[in-house]
Amino acid sequence: MQEIFIHQLAKSIKELLSDAVKTSYDLFKIIVPISILTKLLTDAGITDYLGFALSPVMELVGLPGSMGLVWATSMLTNLYGGMVVFASLAPQAHLTVAQVTVLTTMMLVAHALPVELSIVQKAGVRFRFIAFLRIAGALTLGWLLHHVYTLKGYLQTPNRLLWNPPPQDPSWLAWAQGEVKNLFSIFLIILTLLFIMKLLKKLGVTMLLTKLLEPVLTALGMSKAAAPITIIGLTLGLSYGGGLIIREVQSGNSLKYDIVSSLALMSLSHSLIEDTLVMMVLGGDLSGILWGRLFFSLLVVFLLGKLLRRIPEKTFDRYLFRASFCN
Repeated sequence: MQEIFIHQLAKSIKELLSDAVKTSYDLFKIIVPISILTKLLTDAGITDYLGFALSPVMELVGLPGSMGLVWATSMLTNLYGGMVVFASLAPQAHLTVAQVTVLTTMMLVAHALPVELSIVQKAGVRFRFIAFLRIAGALTLGWLLHHVYTLKGYLQTPNRLLWNPPPQDPSWLAWAQGEVKNLFSIFLIILTLLFIMKLLKKLGVTMLLTKLLEPVLTALGMSKAAAPITIIGLTLGLSYGGGLIIREVQSGNSLKYDIVSSLALMSLSHSLIEDTLVMMVLGGDLSGILWGRLFFSLLVVFLLGKLLRRIPEKTFDRYLFRASFCN
């Protein structure tokens, strides 16, 4: 009896490791080349040019033009890159809490675009559609928050930065070391998540979560089949949960309309815990970085869900979905 248990345990561990390696490999094939390209573009000064181009846009959302560099860095690299730039510019900008909330909310909606858009594309959704959705969504939400805070006189006190970044080493060696650590962390997270997901499935928790989410997903125009990837994206984010999202989509358990709606939702509003806490360190208020972002995302996906079913399938496949992914 003990030998059978040990054999089954060893088999389960082997399968778990195999799944983690395969899932991580699928994700790393996207992350590694895109990260190298992003580093090259950053070193070439593309971020500075993009930040300059965004300066007039920042004024539309009540921010000084210098904050365009912060958002540009976030979009091209990630939130932490944007945070470093923000910490260097914020003391001279004299921003209010409202302004920081607008900026950090926009950063949350549109950041790490080269990597995250590639993950979404790998999952079957058109690159240009999600790119437009995230950038336009960030600007729209930023504009709305700016006017709400201005009209209500809300959060108009001076912002206090709670974080000072350590000195940054711009060398390729330091960058490569950081990327290796990041990839290893992603592998460990994926391994842990796969174990937790298998455990939750055996305990029936996954089915319970699916039933709890079903009314919300139905209202958004999705079926309960979309629950697994939606949970992954909302809680973990596209970078950490990307491999699992691609794996779930390629399993054929989700319909293409569900895939588009679900990935649209998690593109606008993902990593609700970690990313929200990170932006709070810069001074962002929960009214924007959590509640405003979440409500806006749900509203957009609700309207999108109404629209998707009315679009001719040929148009849907041409502009929104890569039909080869649909089983």
